[in-house]
Amino acid sequence: MFFFLHKADEFLEDFVKQNLIPLVVPVSYETLKLIKADGRKIVLTIVEDENEERSKELVKLLRGAASANRDLIFGYVGVKQLDEFADKFDTSSKLPKMVIWDKEDDYLSVVGSENIEEEDQGTQITKFLEGYREGRTVKKRLSGPTLTQYLQRSFDIRMVYIVVFMIAVLMLIQTLGKGGDSGEYQRVANQDKVNQPSSSTTEGEEIKEYKEGDKED
Repeated sequence: MFFFLHKADEFLEDFVKQNLIPLVVPVSYETLKLIKADGRKIVLTIVEDENEERSKELVKLLRGAASANRDLIFGYVGVKQLDEFADKFDTSSKLPKMVIWDKEDDYLSVVGSENIEEEDQGTQITKFLEGYREGRTVKKRLSGPTLTQYLQRSFDIRMVYIVVFMIAVLMLIQTLGKGGDSGEYQRVANQDKVNQPSSSTTEGEEIKEYKEGDKED
């Protein structure tokens, strides 16, 4: 009984993990953290530009393959969108290309399926997956920092941006506050200037009345 309960828990856990992540994940700073937390390997497709129409068509084909291969994560990244990350997989070769990545320092290239040509891409994706499962792969090393270092550096850079933004906001608030105080001071000073001639006139009238009183005496 315990064995069946344990298996049921494992099945439920796998089901939640597999449905927490979309069938095909666009790679970004945020999704990389989600992908890293998942235990499955990722079928990573690298394109020149995610927003190109041919890239969108390729993603549709990847979505179909992903639904039939739930033991893998399918993701894609554009060199134009995230070049620093994409360049880790040797983007000097023809794009699009597909690799199997274990989210560590190494990735697998399938022999004979390194690149995806324009024609019949669905068949090429199937051939790539078959080659991977049959072990027709070559292990390669990522260039540049590891994923952990990359995420840490990306986090550090974003923290710098946030700190700079907060300082700019505080300086703006402080400047506006000083401007308000200066305006109030200027308004009071102008009011004093307006009132001053009135006081002088009153004093002059009092002196004049006093002199006229002296003459009457």
